[in-house]
Amino acid sequence: MTENTTSLKPTSTKAKILKEAKALFSELGYKGSSVRKIAANVGIRESALYNHFKNKEDIFLQITKDIFASPFSFSGESIQEAALKGKPFLKKYTMQYKLLAFDKSNESMFRILLIELFQNDVLREQFISDFHDKNIKILSEGFFIMMQNDLIKSGDPMLVSYEFLSTLFYIRLQVTLLRFDSLSTNALSTQFEKHVDFFWESIKV
Repeated sequence: MTENTTSLKPTSTKAKILKEAKALFSELGYKGSSVRKIAANVGIRESALYNHFKNKEDIFLQITKDIFASPFSFSGESIQEAALKGKPFLKKYTMQYKLLAFDKSNESMFRILLIELFQNDVLREQFISDFHDKNIKILSEGFFIMMQNDLIKSGDPMLVSYEFLSTLFYIRLQVTLLRFDSLSTNALSTQFEKHVDFFWESIKV
């Protein structure tokens, strides 16, 4: 049978750069990688790489956007629709977060990112914007709608969001630390679900 190649799209140079850069950052760390090495792994001239990215930091920041991105995004209308379901809204959000936490392809980059947060002010700003602010906004809107519809106890929706998200982030950090020491993460596999159950019982009307 002849292989149908009409639907196969060639990977863009920019995508190849990001893929090879991620592999290098994971293997050598941020400081150990260079634009020259990235370009060589892609198979292009170093000068050609600058047609797509300004510098190494620009590449790194693009990759980290995917790691610290909100698990999912809602329009205002769909947030309301999902939040009116109550607990399933939190379960859906948490399951998306869990998938990111156990994604081994991002594991090394996540560790490097945690280190670089203390050394790169642009990365810190991106973390606050892409991870903290967006996630808190989604959760706050959801909790506010639940409060307005008497699904959960009244309170400060932003504070409730902080409390809900902080445990998820801590579990994700635990996963990273255990894998760094080549230890099993099996005990954490159900912690995300248990967190939703416990949290919901503490806030529901």
